[in-house]
Amino acid sequence: MSGTLYVVATPIGNLEDVTARALRVLREVDVVACEDTRRTRALLTHFDIHTPTVSYYEHNKLTRGPQLLRQLADGKAIALVSDAGTPGISDPGILLVREARAAGVRVVPVPGPSAVAAALSAAGVPADRFVFDGFLPVKPGRRVNRLKALRELDTTIVVYESPHRVVASMAAIAEVFGEAPVVVARELTKQFEEIVTATAAEHLARLKAGEPRGEFTIVIGPGVYFSGL
Repeated sequence: MSGTLYVVATPIGNLEDVTARALRVLREVDVVACEDTRRTRALLTHFDIHTPTVSYYEHNKLTRGPQLLRQLADGKAIALVSDAGTPGISDPGILLVREARAAGVRVVPVPGPSAVAAALSAAGVPADRFVFDGFLPVKPGRRVNRLKALRELDTTIVVYESPHRVVASMAAIAEVFGEAPVVVARELTKQFEEIVTATAAEHLARLKAGEPRGEFTIVIGPGVYFSGL
C-alpha cells in the first residue's frame, strides 16, 4: 500500500505563523523533503522536531524525485516543504506532486502561509479575482512583453521579485503601467516588513536610492479600480 505525500506550508518569516497541523505532520512523517535542509532543519529544531530531512530542489529533482517516489510506494509518509510558504508555488515541488498523483499516491495539502495571500490581504486592491505570475522573465524584452500581456487582462496582478532584479522589473512596470499605483510588500511577516503603495516610478526612485534587500511581492491593481470608475 502506497504512503502519503503531505504538501506542508511553512512560515514565510514569522515562525508563529506555522499551524498546529503542520507541526503535527512534520513530527509524524518518516522524512521531510525540502529545498534547503539547513533552513528546514532550523525550523524543525526551533519546534523540537527531529524528523530526518532530505534535499529536493531544482538541481536534483530529477534524481531525488524517483527516490522519494519509491519510498512513497513502500508506504512511507513524506512531507514536502519549500524554504518558505506553500510548496509548488514558484518552486520545484510541483513535479513531485504531479508524479506522486500519477503513481496513485495520496497527496494531502496542509495549507498555511503564502506570500501571495499575505500581500493581497494588506494591499487594499480588489482580490476577488487576480493573476499570480511568479517571477517575471529575466530578459528585458520578454519582461516588457509579459507585462503588456498581463496589462490586457485588466485584473490585479501579483509577481515575486528578488532584490537583485527588482530595480529592472520596477522600471519595466513603470514603462508598461505608467502612473497606476503599485503595492510593494517586502520581507512579509519579518522584523523589517514594509508595505508601500506608490507609482512604479516612485518605487523605482526609492529602490535606486538604496540597496534593495529582502524578498519582494509586487501587487499591481486593475486600471478600472485605480481610475476611480
